[in-house]
This record gives sequence, structure tokens and C-alpha cells, in this order.
Amino acid sequence: MRRNRAFTLIELLVVIAVIAVLMSILMPALQRARESGKRAACLSNLKQLTLAWNMYADESDDRLVNGATGYSNVNQAWGDHRNERAWVDGYSNSDWDVQIKAIRDGALFPFVKNERLYKCPTGRRGQALTYSIMFSMNAVCHTWVQGVKGAHVKKRTEIKPNLAQRLVFIDEGYMTPDAYAVYYQQATWFDNPPVRHGDGVTVSFADGHVEHWKWRAAETIKYAREHENSGPTSWTPTTDEGFDDLYQVQKGCWGKLGYKPSR
Repeated sequence: MRRNRAFTLIELLVVIAVIAVLMSILMPALQRARESGKRAACLSNLKQLTLAWNMYADESDDRLVNGATGYSNVNQAWGDHRNERAWVDGYSNSDWDVQIKAIRDGALFPFVKNERLYKCPTGRRGQALTYSIMFSMNAVCHTWVQGVKGAHVKKRTEIKPNLAQRLVFIDEGYMTPDAYAVYYQQATWFDNPPVRHGDGVTVSFADGHVEHWKWRAAETIKYAREHENSGPTSWTPTTDEGFDDLYQVQKGCWGKLGYKPSR
């Protein structure tokens, strides 16, 4: 008589335990690989948007597209945009069709006719636009920089010190009503630092290249995560690394600091 051989309960438990250990090892690696792929897609989106941004300038006598989302053909104390259609011509946090129409009606759409490129793969659900143009790039000419040569610019030839050092687009991960703001004259954040794709942020530059910046300070990451669903809070860092993160964004936005750093 032959006896059928089967797994014992102990053997099954050992196999399950081994599988659980392997999964605990592999899952973080898979998560990192997935996030790396989404980061690459986000950088590609920013690359194409910045190419379109430069093409607009090429065909507009070097004038920059109006970077203030939803503010077409207006002249206010914080920016003269008369006869300038905004790069995205409208703002809505609710209706998807309205958002898509605003993108299609925007001044940049003839140069990048793909609505999917305006949204990060990990952007907020229900929002078609998750990228912002910096205040300085013909967006909001705040009182901080009015009269400061080379800070807020309307033409590509005005960009200082050079195109490779000045930010154009930033991945906020959600829709913003005009543009991305950071103070010029004081060591304080205005809009909160975004934390995207692995404790950093994806950005593009006026010369067309893109980068992912890893935040240096744990406090920058912590604050960004705690306030990623809130509006501007004017936060001041408390550590050297935190100030380094702030200085990097301020210099990228305005080309220089409008104050003397404390260290």
C-alpha cells in the first residue's frame, strides 16, 4: 500500500512565513521603482511644458507667456497683463470640464496640445492642472520686487544671471490660483514647499533642463507633508539645512536673494 504524501501544517506555516519575509523585502523596492517611474513621467511633462514655454517666446519676439493662471488681459498692482492671455485661461477646483477648457483656451496649448501633460501622475485626484509657473516669470510682480531689475521678467533676454539657473515650472501636486510664490526680501517661505516624488520637488529651468531636488532638511519635508493641503502659511525654517532649502528656491525664482542671509 502506498501512502499519499502531503504537506504538514508546520511546513505550510514555514512556507507562508518565508513568503511574508520576501514580500516585506521586495515591497519597498517595488514602491521605489514605481515612484521612480512616476517621477520620470513628471520630469518629462515639465520638459515638454518648458519646451512649449520657450517656443512661445521664440514666436513672440522673446516675450514670455503670461504665467498667472486665470489672469488674462488684466492690469493690477501686482502685474500688468494687458493683451496677454494666461498660459492656462481659467481656474477651477471643481468642474473637470471647466479645467480642461481652461487648459485648451490657454496661450500655451497651441504649443503643447496634450491635456495630460499639465498634470503630474501623482497629482491630486480630480485636478487637471498640478504644475505652476514661478512668480518671477511674467506671473505676479509683487511689491517685493517692483523696481528690482532682473527679478520679475517679461522677456527672456531679461533673465539673470542665466537661463540655466532660473526656475520656470514647479510641481506643486495640486492646482494653484495664479502662480508659485516665494519671498524675495526675507528668509521666509510664502507658498509652502511642495514635497513630491521622494522627499523633494521636480522643477524646470529657462534653458529647458529639468531636475528633481531632494530637500536637505528633515524639517522642510515634515512641514511640507503637514501642510500640503493648506494655502500659504509664511513659514520660517529653524535649521541651517532648512534655510538652504529656502535659499535654493528663492535664488531659482528671483535669481538672487533680496536680503543678507543670517549665516
